[in-house]
Amino acid sequence: MNWGAAKGNWTLFKGNVKLQWGNLTHDHLRKIAGRHDQLTGRTQIAYGATKQATEKHVKGFVGLPKQLGPHI
Repeated sequence: MNWGAAKGNWTLFKGNVKLQWGNLTHDHLRKIAGRHDQLTGRTQIAYGATKQATEKHVKGFVGLPKQLGPHI
């Protein structure tokens, strides 16, 4: 899956996000609304991880090549 597909199907995709990152609340998911930068930022805060580690994990979860980043 690429980020465009995740963003376009956010209503369905956010369930997978909630399973992956259980510390994110429904309010977080509503505010993220399919935006890659919001998902990365809120996940980083919720888990106290570094920005680099969080971005790598989010890209891996979505299935993006690590060096390309989001396709927004």
